[in-house]
Amino acid sequence: MVVLAHIKEQSRLSLGSYGRPRMTEELKEVGVDVGHRRVGRLMRENGITVERTRKFKATTDSDHTFNIAPNLLDRDFKADQPNQKWAGDISYIWTREGWLYLAVILDLHSRRVIGWAVSNRMKRDLAIRTLKMAIAFRAPPTRCIFHSDRGSQYCSHDYQKILRQHGFKASMSGKGNCYDNAAV
Repeated sequence: MVVLAHIKEQSRLSLGSYGRPRMTEELKEVGVDVGHRRVGRLMRENGITVERTRKFKATTDSDHTFNIAPNLLDRDFKADQPNQKWAGDISYIWTREGWLYLAVILDLHSRRVIGWAVSNRMKRDLAIRTLKMAIAFRAPPTRCIFHSDRGSQYCSHDYQKILRQHGFKASMSGKGNCYDNAAV
């Protein structure tokens, strides 16, 4: 059965993420003229199910013993000139190979990405590579504020050492609140 072979192949290529509507759409795009009811029946009869992934993935581990910096930014995201205030964060993206972590640093004056790195692991070296790229790209003056969350990557001794070596003033958000340092 040609349609079933296509369904199995599309299911494999999508890592099991395609349900009946999307599967029908994909099959039509590859030239298989089939209705959504038939696709649903064939998927059901052959045990082809959707494998749901979690939509939310925690990226901040603030349950650590590292020192926490005060919130110097205090919701003031304006900067009069470049290299006064930088902000860093780590996000995640689902890919066919699994989770991919993206770390970025923005200059709050221009809102431009000035450093970035990707990895399949969310470890401090991801944040450090991002910081080193931004420093190499911008060569910031001393007293530039670097703001982040309280994640272990940003609080690590290695990360804080690089900030000190380049004259940054570290700033961190409150726990559970990306803006306020009064939240607990």
